[in-house]
Amino acid sequence: MFNQLKRAAAIKEQINALTRELRSIVGGSAKSGAAPTKKPTMSAAVSEEIAAAQKARWAKLSCAKPAKPVNPATKHKTKAFSTATRAKLSAKLNAYWGGAESATRVNTP
Repeated sequence: MFNQLKRAAAIKEQINALTRELRSIVGGSAKSGAAPTKKPTMSAAVSEEIAAAQKARWAKLSCAKPAKPVNPATKHKTKAFSTATRAKLSAKLNAYWGGAESATRVNTP
């Protein structure tokens, strides 16, 4: 068991040495896990320009559409049933829930 650990450590060292040699040949960094390069960011002036342009677009949009007054009569539309349809539904529900018995069940504690 101890020999296997020594051999595994030696193989790992060989792999690391070969990796360093390969990177030096190819021209990459000798360190493994090198830090990634930082992406360039926008300058403050450019971000202010973009923000100003976006605000101008929103201002143009909000000025183009006048505010509509909300009419409470059109706010909630309910589907009205005819008298015949309401009677059919009532009859079906009474048959399903037990007719007159359902009224007594609801009223009793």
